[in-house]
Amino acid sequence: MASSEPPFDLKDFKVERVLSEDPLTHNAAILGSLRLAGGEDRPTIVRVEKAALPSFSPDILDSVKFLGTTDAYSWGLAWLKKSEEGADIKISVICPATEAHIRKVSHAHSNPSLRIQSEGGYKYSAQKIHLVHETPEIYARIVKPYIDAFPPSRTQWVEDILDGRSEVDSVLFRSSPDAPFGFLILPDMKWDGITMSALYLLAITLFKGIRTLRDLTREHIGMLKEIRQRAGQIVKERYGLESTEIRCYVHYQPSYYHFHVHIVNTNYVGLPSMSVGQAHLLDDIISLLELDPPGAPSILQRITLSYGLGDQHGLFVPLKAAQAELTKEDDGDGS
Repeated sequence: MASSEPPFDLKDFKVERVLSEDPLTHNAAILGSLRLAGGEDRPTIVRVEKAALPSFSPDILDSVKFLGTTDAYSWGLAWLKKSEEGADIKISVICPATEAHIRKVSHAHSNPSLRIQSEGGYKYSAQKIHLVHETPEIYARIVKPYIDAFPPSRTQWVEDILDGRSEVDSVLFRSSPDAPFGFLILPDMKWDGITMSALYLLAITLFKGIRTLRDLTREHIGMLKEIRQRAGQIVKERYGLESTEIRCYVHYQPSYYHFHVHIVNTNYVGLPSMSVGQAHLLDDIISLLELDPPGAPSILQRITLSYGLGDQHGLFVPLKAAQAELTKEDDGDGS
């Protein structure tokens, strides 16, 4: 179980440089160093993001400064009162940070408390996104060997959750041990656990043989439907939301290669990881698999997937080269 007391004092953080910042989503990743208790200064990444605003009332304001007014419109700045119920910013720390963390976010981390960093992938250093097309042939030749080469240590934090070594108290649902394709559901570290408009849960399969949506077949339809059903049940019973108020989706490329489903409030918009191409609605995935005839290769194994890929991603160089091959093939068709 994760400790609430880190082995450092964040006030001692020494800033080196800003790795990335986004004024739209109000978050930034800063590289620097921290001294661990009884040790030396270690490379550290601190990620700060604006916490979700509480329901507005004049009581939450400490002070207001108006900057201008014209006709019916006025604008200004405001400061919130200190509150134990809601923080102003959310902080995530990686210490010690490796070069892989600094240059890019690996597909998983060994520390379960750092789950937020791996969601959506490669968030720390700013990077340029390119649209790539992954045919079944490119998947088999480039992507699958890349996935197969990942050492188990990269998803150790997932194994710790699945085996009950961490975040036990956070689990909202766990399938019975004899379920052929079981899963568990727990809150994602992005969520503060309070703000319903920003609700964010995660369903993770207990079965280790499904790494991405490319591995899904007709035999997994029951599991996917149960994830959808259990998610709706949990948000209604625990959080008072209707099943129509949540959006369930799967990433491709995912940020780590152990199949999981994101469950967020339908009104929670603006997440970069919900962009077209990367996020695939769970309902759509189920519908596609239902079109497959029994015994046939999955449609998810037969289609070309197009998605945005950052130039710091480990797949970027070979997939970019493969795009040139696709262009030559299209030119050769004479179309």
